[in-house]
Amino acid sequence: MAVNLKTLTEEELFYGAKTCQGCGALMACRMVMKVVGPKSCVAIPACCMAATTTVYPQSAIFVNNVVTAFPGLAATIAGMAAGGEAMGWDDDTTYVAFGGDGGTVDIGIQGLSGAAERNDNILYVCYDNEAYMNTGVQRSGSTPEYCWTTTTPTGPCSKGEEGQLRKNLLEIMAAHRVPYAATASVAYPMDLLRKVEKAKAYKGCRVLHISAPCPTGWGYDPARSVEIGKMAVESGMWYLAEYEDDKLKLTYRPKALEPVEPYLKCQRRFRHLKPEDIQEIQSVRDQGWERLAALYEGVR
Repeated sequence: MAVNLKTLTEEELFYGAKTCQGCGALMACRMVMKVVGPKSCVAIPACCMAATTTVYPQSAIFVNNVVTAFPGLAATIAGMAAGGEAMGWDDDTTYVAFGGDGGTVDIGIQGLSGAAERNDNILYVCYDNEAYMNTGVQRSGSTPEYCWTTTTPTGPCSKGEEGQLRKNLLEIMAAHRVPYAATASVAYPMDLLRKVEKAKAYKGCRVLHISAPCPTGWGYDPARSVEIGKMAVESGMWYLAEYEDDKLKLTYRPKALEPVEPYLKCQRRFRHLKPEDIQEIQSVRDQGWERLAALYEGVR
């Protein structure tokens, strides 16, 4: 399914935010809004997007929107969808939630699970910058192994985040049998836009998990956000897939996975790694891709 560029709104519905330069989260939100268009309502929790888009009396979101409590994002957007239905709003109104990885795979997972179980008519978007960036780069359930954060510091007795396999939101949502779920990356805009377009066409609970590099928390030149996003995918540290018709499918597979070292070495959060640590991360990557090959269908 190719992206119908004619359906993208020419309006800018998400701009003027006070984000850091090179913010992947802002890129993700802007691209999603270009597809869902002005006939939409948005909810965001206490996260980077709340702190940078809704500094009273200004707003960088040009549709009806609300800021809600950290754990209540899915419940809030589900309530908005129910309210719109009760008021007789058109079926083509899209109710969109934007939350970070901390507010989704950790604090917000119970509310999202409830919305998925009820199959509420919402589009939930998780922009994943792999830590709680808004409150000071604390580790989340999506922080990679051996990554430095302020709560997983590195030093003589610590390699950073240890012993963690990142929570797989796509597979968690697939276990709920939602109509549609997908992973995406801001570095692959056409794939992202296509998946938003597909999600918009469904009714019920739809979930997008988008890789959103963060120059501030990851430690790199802000001009390199898209480049580093591509490196993540090409090295197999992030993958592009979707869940549809009760099947998991890879939507892109690199011809040959690139070594993980260049990706890791260009980020300050991994500068403490030794060669044996990098080799261990690559071995885990290889095992992960063997699992994906067995569990997921190939690229269509």
